[in-house]
Amino acid sequence: MTIAELQNKKKQGKKITLLTAYDYPSANLLEKAGIDIILIGDSLGMSVLGYDSTTLVTMDEMIHHAKAARRGAKNAFLVGDMPLKGCQGAVSDVVKNAQRFMKEAGCDAVKIEGAGGEALDKVKAIIKSGIPVMGHVGLTPQTADKLGGFKVQGKDAETAGKIISEAKLLETAGCFSVILECVPTELAGTITQSLNMPTIGIGAGVNCDGQALVTNDLLGLFDKFKPKFVKRYVDLSEAMLAAFTAYKEEVEKSVFPSKEYSYK
Repeated sequence: MTIAELQNKKKQGKKITLLTAYDYPSANLLEKAGIDIILIGDSLGMSVLGYDSTTLVTMDEMIHHAKAARRGAKNAFLVGDMPLKGCQGAVSDVVKNAQRFMKEAGCDAVKIEGAGGEALDKVKAIIKSGIPVMGHVGLTPQTADKLGGFKVQGKDAETAGKIISEAKLLETAGCFSVILECVPTELAGTITQSLNMPTIGIGAGVNCDGQALVTNDLLGLFDKFKPKFVKRYVDLSEAMLAAFTAYKEEVEKSVFPSKEYSYK
């Protein structure tokens, strides 16, 4: 998958798929499934590392997991998610962090949240350095506290207009795509129709050019909370718990290992 192919999908009305990966096996399976975009999301912090917030993830942690994902998906379109800590400081430092995703992990692009003030300057600087950027507007988890918490954005005319404006600013800046998170379906459709670049929705309804989910949410592997927009396609938590319990019982009863799993 390439940026040109993603843009052609929008032109042809073909939906784009995006899921997250943080390790070799999941990235490998996503590539085999034909998922268009694999995002090394800063959701890593809560979904895998056990932090209370995505804002605690470091660049080193993101790079470590991005490298593992690239080893699992050698040909997939891989996007590194710029964590909050990677977006702080001087613009030149942010560009260097973005370059790490490309040079150290072999990513094809980076994603960065926001489009106002300093955030837009950083987006422009990263693009100027030659790195493709996926934008992100609507609910931006890294700054959710400033938006009143994790809730739907753009429900009134003022905030809806702001989100539309931000999406257009990102396209003008040169972004190849934009994430629309937690916005009303109608608003997402309006934005999608007004842009040439593809929109990827997460909690933004069916009118976007593509859809995104956090893989661990889709698999039922994260139970701290479940947003309305998350569809669990399987509950691996229950399956894994059953397997672990069965193993424990068989070991305690000397059922495992049987002759089938032993050497002579």
